[in-house]
Amino acid sequence: MPARLPSWAWVSGLTVGAIAAVTVLAVQADRGPQPTATAVGPSPTVSAGAHPTPKETAPAPVPESSGTGRRIVYSLGQKRVWLVDASDAARRTFTVWPGTVGPAPGTYTVGSRAEGATTGSDGVRIERIVYFTQEDGVSVAFSNAVDGSSPPPPASGAKTGGIRLRKADGTAVWAFATTGTKVNVVG
Repeated sequence: MPARLPSWAWVSGLTVGAIAAVTVLAVQADRGPQPTATAVGPSPTVSAGAHPTPKETAPAPVPESSGTGRRIVYSLGQKRVWLVDASDAARRTFTVWPGTVGPAPGTYTVGSRAEGATTGSDGVRIERIVYFTQEDGVSVAFSNAVDGSSPPPPASGAKTGGIRLRKADGTAVWAFATTGTKVNVVG
């Protein structure tokens, strides 16, 4: 009579096989076409005296002079960000509230990230901070307010480098912008 494998060996073998199959499927899915989506949902509340909520219309096309490949594109003039996949398709686009200190047009990379809540240079609790450059001694980064609000008007002469996002957009940038991701800033 042949030796019988113990049940733990069968369970271990099936578990290893399932993990391998899921890994292969995940790699294939990551290499496939990515959907294009824009955020739909409730807008954050605007408090008295705060910046108005940016209006969303039909998705704006990715600027032609914004490079190629997987990248974040930030347009200073349009106050808009695009998350662009490796096939040069915009996966998401949205308007932002820029700080008072902005990056010069050019190509940068995400240098560091901070997920936990902290207080921004404007005094607001922020989270999901994605740093990509420094200008005039001020860190420039994407972030969203913990409570989802728009940033308050900056104090006269204040230097703020936060590019504030809606909460859902902050979550999307956090997921997309790993350390080393290109950030192309256009005029």
